[in-house]
Amino acid sequence: MTRSLRVERTIDGLRPAIRDLRREGRSIGLAPTMGALHAGHISLIEAAEARGDAAVATLFVNPTQFSANEDLAAYPKNEAADFAMLERAGAALVFAPDVAEMYPEPGLTTVSVAGLTDGLCGPLRPGHFAGVATVVAKLFLIALPDRAYFGEKDFQQLQVVKRMARDLNMPVEVLGCPTVREPDGLAMSSRNRYLSCDERAVAATMFAALQDLAAQARSGADLRSAEREAAAWLIAAGFASVDYVQVVDCETLAPAPSLARPARALAAARLGRTRVIDNVAV
Repeated sequence: MTRSLRVERTIDGLRPAIRDLRREGRSIGLAPTMGALHAGHISLIEAAEARGDAAVATLFVNPTQFSANEDLAAYPKNEAADFAMLERAGAALVFAPDVAEMYPEPGLTTVSVAGLTDGLCGPLRPGHFAGVATVVAKLFLIALPDRAYFGEKDFQQLQVVKRMARDLNMPVEVLGCPTVREPDGLAMSSRNRYLSCDERAVAATMFAALQDLAAQARSGADLRSAEREAAAWLIAAGFASVDYVQVVDCETLAPAPSLARPARALAAARLGRTRVIDNVAV
């Protein structure tokens, strides 16, 4: 059963809409997105509803997390389709501001999380995680959710947001939701629509390479050697270049010396103009 989706585009409109939900006795589950929605995003709405939250989505392509050479201008947008998907999923409310609403003047304050952003995507995307942490902090303060839902596909982002909320004593529980995959294993991503048919077939091999890396790690193989083998697998499969393949400690995101603590295998590689990322639990 679907309900009418309430759309708010201003902070002054969102806050009373949140208060209305709370007056109904609802807790608030926030699902921040950049639009171009797919089943992975909808799983966040479903997770919020499963916890009994009123599901509140945000649709905002945040310019501060894009570097100068990235795809801000070309990032896919289809607001009408996004609203229809959210309404079918039963979302109660969507906040869809424009850039001027979120950044009415040049910002003098930036939120950054050290350590967790030193490796993996951090050095390759300067300023990206500061942009993510800052906009998420703003959304948390604007919506004041009880819980916030993020996909595990962007595992480094998830850990950064969790640590930010913890360090700043934000009264929000940050929850990771399992990656939603295509039938061939490719992790769903808004950027997958950039892939050609041939590239799409190559992209699906990343999941298999990570599964093999995780299996090798669990069997006691040398982690650094197994990482090199997985990177070579990706190149042989047709990826143009590999940014990284690493087994990392889940909490610190530093290269895991062993499997004495929970670990994650992560990869990022390039196909044409698309950067493909994925990860699996080890």
